[in-house]
Amino acid sequence: MINDKQKIDGEYTAKQIQVLKGLEPVRKRPGMYIGGTGEEGLHHLVWEVVNNSIDESLAGFCRNIKVKLLPDNLVSVADDGRGIPVEIHPETKKSTLETVMTTLHAGGKFGSGGYKVSGGLHGVGVSVVNALSEYLCVRVKRENKLFEQIYERGNPKKDVQEVGQSTENGTEVIFSPDKQIFAEISWNKDKILEYLRHQAYLTHDIHISFVDLREVPENEQVSFEAENTQVFYFEGGIVSYLEALNAGREVKNKPIFIHKEEAETEVEIALQYNDGLKSRMFPFTNNILNPGGGTHLAGYRNALTRVFNDYGRKQGWIKKKEETLTSEDVIEGMTVIISVRMSDSPQFEGQTKDKLGNPEIKGIVYRITKSGLEEFLEENPSDARAILGKCLLAAKARRAAKAARDNVIRKGAMEGMTLPGKLADCSSRNPEECELYIVEGDSAGGSAKQGRNRRFQAILPLRGKILNVEKARMDKMLSSEEIKNLIIAMGAGIGEQINKEKLRYNRIIIMTDADVDGAHIRTLLLTFFYRNFEFLVNEGHLFIAQPPLYKIQQGKKNHYVYNDEEKEKILAEFRGKIENLDEKVGNQEEEISKENENNEEKIKKSGISIQRYKGLGEMNPEQLWETTMNPENRIMLKVNSEDAEKASQIFETLMGSEVAPRRQFIQNKAKEVKNLDI
Repeated sequence: MINDKQKIDGEYTAKQIQVLKGLEPVRKRPGMYIGGTGEEGLHHLVWEVVNNSIDESLAGFCRNIKVKLLPDNLVSVADDGRGIPVEIHPETKKSTLETVMTTLHAGGKFGSGGYKVSGGLHGVGVSVVNALSEYLCVRVKRENKLFEQIYERGNPKKDVQEVGQSTENGTEVIFSPDKQIFAEISWNKDKILEYLRHQAYLTHDIHISFVDLREVPENEQVSFEAENTQVFYFEGGIVSYLEALNAGREVKNKPIFIHKEEAETEVEIALQYNDGLKSRMFPFTNNILNPGGGTHLAGYRNALTRVFNDYGRKQGWIKKKEETLTSEDVIEGMTVIISVRMSDSPQFEGQTKDKLGNPEIKGIVYRITKSGLEEFLEENPSDARAILGKCLLAAKARRAAKAARDNVIRKGAMEGMTLPGKLADCSSRNPEECELYIVEGDSAGGSAKQGRNRRFQAILPLRGKILNVEKARMDKMLSSEEIKNLIIAMGAGIGEQINKEKLRYNRIIIMTDADVDGAHIRTLLLTFFYRNFEFLVNEGHLFIAQPPLYKIQQGKKNHYVYNDEEKEKILAEFRGKIENLDEKVGNQEEEISKENENNEEKIKKSGISIQRYKGLGEMNPEQLWETTMNPENRIMLKVNSEDAEKASQIFETLMGSEVAPRRQFIQNKAKEVKNLDI
């Protein structure tokens, strides 16, 4: 029986329907428009404003874009395009400028002739930036006049004002993100530079400049700006981009450039093969990077596979059905940029434009790629031979890897639930609560096995350093006993047969010594997981244990500390209790006697001792549990990858076969290294 109060509490009428007006939906759900309110979402504001200027360039009206980082979190983006119209809009009865800045889906990008090609495609970009900014000022130079309007959290503070004269045209947007929306506002200069560089590569005849004025006094900004402005302009377009990506690598062919227009869709493709094993593909739609790929990438890959198989058969290099090249074979070691510019509205997955969905683009890119590749192969037989040779070698390695992979999986199946001998498994069979510690060496493994909680913690000791998989194909990787044991222990398979539902542990935890060898082993394992089990990173299953670096003891009190800063803080507290103890005690405990022989004696007399843990085996099982493995006390780092391409490049630099990029990386980062134990 339902009483009257229940009826009232559960009613669903017009009163319960909330109508959000103007820019309220953006402030209510910012993640729907910019992907989130973290670093990526914050920088997406800059991308949206820059994209509007790029659209002016693609329309043929803008040649210069200037981006400035200013004090107080302000960003300025100015262009020399046509300038946003300021006259009264016939529908809104307000200035067109105000309409564009305060109305979602208002802009010149909906087929009315304002733009033929557009990157800020949903017509919401600049209004979203306005909604999520605590302050925004837009200045328009148009019709020999300078106009201005100022907004606060999307609301105009006054009408559009004529504030001066100008013989130029263009738009400048100055904004400061809203602290009510973004918990942390910190502009990443390198991230912005990388984005602007991409846009300069992709946009013909554009000059994009950048200057960071955040720490420069206002009266000094003009002279500082002149000296420190960085300008991006690339006459070679995406071919220059391709050459930059392959710089320092041994390439197999000269750059292949394909450029053609079909059905009001312009397609540019630049590709080149190098001696590496990894592919790098950068698909763009109207200058917007689509990390998730989409129909343009699918069309390209289908054409690539078809053309290379046809050419291989024609030359007599592919004779049997089992020798047919797959899509994976033809992209090994390939770097490609695919730039599609379309006049019809692209269909993206979300406002962040991760993946292109227009079905007609697949066929257009397929036909243009096929025609361009066939022409290149016929006209460049030596390059064709080098490319196909690499693809055929990749196919041979794939077949060998499949045999090796099947052997590993068959071995696991034949042995039933018999897991690797060195694995000390946990008793629980619930993957959600189970965790696997990958431990360096038998000594540390012994301590971990004794100190763990046997119900949900499993231990797998590794002997020495595993194979560097960045330099090895699958067949060689699977010949490594340590790697095979790790794959079988995890239970999720490998390669094309990965089934993440069968992962036996919710957390995979890398636990190595705090020295150079430990760091190297950790990097080798991270490379292995990222290249073969990327879902562990993407879905938050991979962790790095943080054992303490020091044990500081005073009397019966033990303090475990995890870095030098924490050690100094605790020692400073102890020093306050020790009369006349020198302030430098503890900076480097192994150097104390060199700096001041009396300090060590004073520490001993005061009952303070410092132990530096260089290996996990130096801790007894109780200490290892207490400091590193007990869920109530432990500190762990979760491994994630916000920028998959950047992560891939770092692994390639650190672990790849090319020495020069690694040497440069080490030289650039050498000054940042602390406490290097060799």
